[in-house]
Amino acid sequence: MAERAKPAASGPSSSLIAHLEPKSPAAEAYRSLRTSIQFAGLDHKCRSIVVTSSSRGEGKSTTVANFGVVMAQTGARMCLVDCDLRRPTLHRIFGLSNSRGLTTALLEGLPLKDIAQPTLVPNLFVVTSGTLPPNPAELVGSNRMRESLETVVTDFDMVLLDSPPVVSVADAVALASFTDGVVLVVQTGKVPHEVIRRAAGNIQAVKGRILGVVMNAVNLKRDGYYYDYYRYYQSYYTEDEGGKRR
Repeated sequence: MAERAKPAASGPSSSLIAHLEPKSPAAEAYRSLRTSIQFAGLDHKCRSIVVTSSSRGEGKSTTVANFGVVMAQTGARMCLVDCDLRRPTLHRIFGLSNSRGLTTALLEGLPLKDIAQPTLVPNLFVVTSGTLPPNPAELVGSNRMRESLETVVTDFDMVLLDSPPVVSVADAVALASFTDGVVLVVQTGKVPHEVIRRAAGNIQAVKGRILGVVMNAVNLKRDGYYYDYYRYYQSYYTEDEGGKRR
């Protein structure tokens, strides 16, 4: 593994709730997501998962980070890869250097495990984006990216890929075509249903496997639930082959 990079002075972001407040209801929501993904992988093991959204600002990067934390807390060796080469976020969430990352590995032909930085969470490593390229879609959709993912899943128990929104650019669709599954993050009330359907259709067009949808920013007080000090959390559902909710 690469040597530990010096964290930013501010340390991990407050959005890393599963690490900072592991007993909170929000952290429990991420553990529920973990359980759902584990059940989704009973017949088809999920070693590489793309997390995306239909538009910006729906919470996909926060979901990647916290899902990675709760998985690592079980003892699984986790690698988070920031494939959003337009607006990378994971290095800020974990307080890591972004001088070397995914683009470094792809351009120099290095294994992702050599670029992965350890975090404050045991068993959790992050491949930051690295220097932003002029051609992000071509890089993440390249044969070298495919080969890098095929290799890195042998070094970790699971790899989570944070990708740009699926409707805006082609990056997430390219990644969906050669990973084990896709989780779509949707902020409640933010995006029209038609846009969400288009996002799902783009993924299915390349035979991507949609594992489920994370409903973000759900107001549980409004919907009949109550927690002491959190205004919103996440819920999760998976779909069977017939498209029914489970």
